[in-house]
Amino acid sequence: MTPRDLSPASIAVSAGRPHAPGDPLSAPITLASALVPGGDAEYARAGNPVWAPLETIVGELEGGDALAFASGIAASAAVFSLVPAGGVVVAPTHGYYGTTHQLRQRGDVEVRLVDVSDTPSTVDAMRGATHVWLESPTNPAMEVADLPTLIAAAHDAGALVAIDNTFRTPLRERPLELGADIVTHSASKLLAGHSDVILGLTISRDPELYAALRAHRHDHGAIPGALEAWLTTRGLRTLAVRLDRAESNARELAERLTASPLVDEVRYPGFGTIIGLVLDDDQRAQRATESSRLVRYATSLGGVESTWERRRRHANEAPTIPAGLIRLSVGIEDVEDLWSDIEAALA
Repeated sequence: MTPRDLSPASIAVSAGRPHAPGDPLSAPITLASALVPGGDAEYARAGNPVWAPLETIVGELEGGDALAFASGIAASAAVFSLVPAGGVVVAPTHGYYGTTHQLRQRGDVEVRLVDVSDTPSTVDAMRGATHVWLESPTNPAMEVADLPTLIAAAHDAGALVAIDNTFRTPLRERPLELGADIVTHSASKLLAGHSDVILGLTISRDPELYAALRAHRHDHGAIPGALEAWLTTRGLRTLAVRLDRAESNARELAERLTASPLVDEVRYPGFGTIIGLVLDDDQRAQRATESSRLVRYATSLGGVESTWERRRRHANEAPTIPAGLIRLSVGIEDVEDLWSDIEAALA
């Protein structure tokens, strides 16, 4: 069977496995900096055998050619390296602050920050843009963008479009099929899924974009470690079952939180594993995140364990994010245990 005959859940399990007689069922970790000449690479900064299974899986899931990077920020830096001096980039006001910080640090590009849930205003901002960077939902405001409309409008404006697909994963959305030029992931999150990896990915279909991103990775040394690539590959094998369980938990918790008098606002788009909940008092929100027992107080997301934090505790978070907004990343624990813990902490 070819990848086109398989569901994404089956691709995640089956893609990138060795096939020669006597090979191990799972590709081994290759701990080597130098490789025997004559192959695709002689030095491991140019290529490592352990990257290939990971890039194959993600490439087949997203429908393009994948490249593994040292981190999600390294992947976005590679994308932003494509923006020329004097370029214009449209990006979410409430997107991940690490990427908006990268753009501001450039100094030689114009950055237009927009509310991506406001489609007409976002389209207006694309006039004269060279690049458009989108998140849907945004991190941490949970704003949802009309990606097909915005991608089409960006291309009409002559802009290249990159989509951060970390929150949805290719099991829920494939932005390249919607017309995006590049997709990125912080694979540290749902793809790897166990809060033990820092790794990023880009995926594209255009050979020139792929070559430019690969050259940036090589020239800037933004390569993943062999162990990190192997762990991400192993984590991907269970993505479908982890995502189904965590998303089911998130839907149930969002419904209960919406009905709870302990919460002023719930931001959940009806899919995914991340919930935004807003309390009217930032100190009460901080105390809640510090007093839970099962839900861990931590800054990451997408792991098998549930985590939460008050986002405005970070100095670089956008000042328009409510001070009492808690980002809850829902894991795969028993939903009744999660609800008991969250309800007690909020109280």
